Amino acid sequence: MRLRIGIDLGGTKIEGIALDGSRELARMRVDTPRDDYTATVEAVVRLVRALEARGGTGASVGVGIPGTTSPATGLVKNANSVWLIGRPLLADLEQRLGRRVRIANDANCFAVSEAADGAAGGAEVVFGVILGTGTGGGIVVRGRVVVGLNAVAGEWGHNPLPWPRDEERAGPACYCGRSGCIETFLSGPGLQEDYARHAGQPRTPSDIVGRAVAGERAAAAALDRYEDRLARGLASVINVLDPDVIVLGGGLSNIDRLYANVPRLWAPYVFSDTVATRLVKAQHGDSSGVRGAAWLWEG
Repeated sequence: MRLRIGIDLGGTKIEGIALDGSRELARMRVDTPRDDYTATVEAVVRLVRALEARGGTGASVGVGIPGTTSPATGLVKNANSVWLIGRPLLADLEQRLGRRVRIANDANCFAVSEAADGAAGGAEVVFGVILGTGTGGGIVVRGRVVVGLNAVAGEWGHNPLPWPRDEERAGPACYCGRSGCIETFLSGPGLQEDYARHAGQPRTPSDIVGRAVAGERAAAAALDRYEDRLARGLASVINVLDPDVIVLGGGLSNIDRLYANVPRLWAPYVFSDTVATRLVKAQHGDSSGVRGAAWLWEG
């Protein structure tokens, strides 16, 4: 089987993997050159070439990005890595690498990976959520990713936070030009900023979790607010999509208390007498997005 390379182009890091069938041959990670489009393209190209050198042969290349490619223009849109917006990333990568490249939303890559052989393996309808630098979503139905006519299927992060409380209106400003988007509350930066607003100083999400475990009230309260907001956000998805499984990925998916607390909190917002949807942690962890990108050339 031909070597397949997957690239996960994130807001803070770019990860690459080389697969021979399902066997991992190599994995590499570099920092993302933030706010520099040309340097970002070059970083991806160097990573592909380094992975090919490790694999000893040419490869297909799939790239997951925190946005999508416009079907109308071929340019990147809706990316929280804003330096990619309006850029011909697909064309530039194909020109630099001298081959066809496939690009998909990173949350779609994540969702198809987990639906194939991960935490949602075998489920008919899966909603995959990335809680990291941004807040993305991907939909898989019977093993196939749903992209949508406008290439925005699953983009729950740029809907307003459902059932907002008085103190949540009008909400933080979002890079998309609106305020109060789900992403501004549920991304890693959103959690950090919420804690800073109440505690007076910034902390990383992992530090906030550690402080909550140690008994700090401000940190515990920040996580309580986060869980309530995540529950409301996912309840609105359940009311529309009614998935069998919701899989969480990204850095914030490592907050273990989410899996017990959020389903308990979403019940009052779901338009049903019972909620059978399962909330689970990604089986492949940080590897799901990059594995899904490699699988863009499957079939």
